[in-house]
Amino acid sequence: MYSGRGNTGRGKFFLPFLFVVVALLLAVSVPVGCGQGTGTSADAAKQGKSTAAATIQIRGSDSEVNLVQRLAELFMEDHPGVQIAVTGGGSGTGIAALIDGTIDIANSSRPMKEEEINQARRNGIEPVPVRFAVDGVAVIVNESNPVETLSVAEIGAIFRGDITNWREVGGEDSPIGIYGRQSNSGTYVFFMETVLQGDYTPQMRNMGGNADIVEAVTTDKTGIGYVAIGYVTDGGSVRPGIKPVKVSRNPGETSYTPIELENITSGKYPITRPLYQFLNGRPEGAVKDFIMFELSDRGQKIVLEQGFYPITDEDRKFNENSLK
Repeated sequence: MYSGRGNTGRGKFFLPFLFVVVALLLAVSVPVGCGQGTGTSADAAKQGKSTAAATIQIRGSDSEVNLVQRLAELFMEDHPGVQIAVTGGGSGTGIAALIDGTIDIANSSRPMKEEEINQARRNGIEPVPVRFAVDGVAVIVNESNPVETLSVAEIGAIFRGDITNWREVGGEDSPIGIYGRQSNSGTYVFFMETVLQGDYTPQMRNMGGNADIVEAVTTDKTGIGYVAIGYVTDGGSVRPGIKPVKVSRNPGETSYTPIELENITSGKYPITRPLYQFLNGRPEGAVKDFIMFELSDRGQKIVLEQGFYPITDEDRKFNENSLK
């Protein structure tokens, strides 16, 4: 390097050379970081493509993990500089990681609790919610089970342990095998608050994920469970071995299946919920690009292809207020 020892010919040459090298490095350098630290150029923004390299960490809901993984794969095809890692573990796990500041996006099938929001703010995290899909939580039984319909009240009674035999709801004389999620699951919380309005029976077997419940009910002719709608169908058809029951709000009223879009968008199917992602502050850079991709027409088409449902006008207004 230039030593400053005299005005030699070597020094006269090296200083301008050093400035040129530094200028070139600054011109071609690309920021690398996690989501929020990256930006987009004006031209790239018009195309919806990030020019900056970035790594986005996403963790949380088991109900959302396959859907978000698919969205991430297609996003990365158009944004080769962005790497997105998607893992599950449950909504509570994702929210805890966001609170700790170790991820960029928390997948959650439930809203954040007030105490979680307060804890995040104490850690310097400002949770911003986005609704990116809609789920009709399906109540599934074994395909050989003759029961076709249940009311919300009957489902709640089964999972509380008040109804223990299928004959009590028009089925065969056999005990009911109950399968649900673990307590770190957003679906566990949603179902308990919305359907049970009480505590689960100790007889319920707590499964690690949606796929585990589907497998259990497939092999147990007396089984019943609840899963995200994206785990019920495969290529537009109901997975073999299970059957989603039609659900009515009250006994004797018309019941509806969760596998028809109109039943979800109209609100006729009673066990419906928005699916959330939580961010630390308003998104920027690659994180913003990814969120906008999910909410775009193409992203919402992928949501539908993966067995879930597109967001509603109410969800769009929610997002506008949340992201402004």
